[in-house]
Amino acid sequence: MPNTRPARGPSDHDPADPTQALVLDLLAWLAPGPRPYDEVMDRWRTHCPRLTVWEDAVDGGLVTRTRTGSAPAIVALTPLGRLRLDAAASWQALDPLP
Repeated sequence: MPNTRPARGPSDHDPADPTQALVLDLLAWLAPGPRPYDEVMDRWRTHCPRLTVWEDAVDGGLVTRTRTGSAPAIVALTPLGRLRLDAAASWQALDPLP
């Protein structure tokens, strides 16, 4: 029987996907406010091809990296990232762990 499930992109939310859970952790870590790009990379970059947390967040439009003039680059949540984080919090409130 062929797989008829549509392909999922990096912006799709699948709570069973461990990478997506880590993306939510990244969004929650950024929620209090923007952080320097170097700090984000120190904490969230991985060399494991199966853990694409940073790449998934960027590709999904959940975070943005900006630089103004010669100032260090800053990473912040996008409005879509804030919505994803808020939606995940709503789901957790509806279905708490035992």
